[in-house]
Amino acid sequence: MCEKENVSRLWGAFQYVMTRHTFKMDAFVLLPDHMHCIWTLPQGDSDYSMRWRLVKSTFTRTCDIAIRGTVSESRRRKGERAVWQRRFWEHQIRDERDFIQHLEYIHYNPAQHGVVDAPKEWAHSSFLRYAREGFYSLDWGVGGTISFGAGVGFE
Repeated sequence: MCEKENVSRLWGAFQYVMTRHTFKMDAFVLLPDHMHCIWTLPQGDSDYSMRWRLVKSTFTRTCDIAIRGTVSESRRRKGERAVWQRRFWEHQIRDERDFIQHLEYIHYNPAQHGVVDAPKEWAHSSFLRYAREGFYSLDWGVGGTISFGAGVGFE
């Protein structure tokens, strides 16, 4: 999934949906087989499902055919493709501490999965934006394991 053209298409799908159904992308990481995001939706709007459906369908219509995968009979009957899981897991951020724990989980995820040694090495993440803004040093997450609160990342 992390090939440059498909990453660009995925970001384009997010931008397309964000312009039609406003939300803020607070944090993001894209790995070869999954992604994590923190979104802020407008006050009184909690329709994550519609936004995910639109992101997934927009991307799927434009992605390389090679990553669409083999479609099962069940998916074929429903007009689905094999790019995405049918579900997503959501967690409503409870407070500032919960936000920080999930932000760190997202940014440490590439190192946790062994695709890089340090979060700063992974281009498909909001980590460098947070480092530029002074939230992290560039050496954050280097040379050790970071632990998170109970349940963080298992939503």
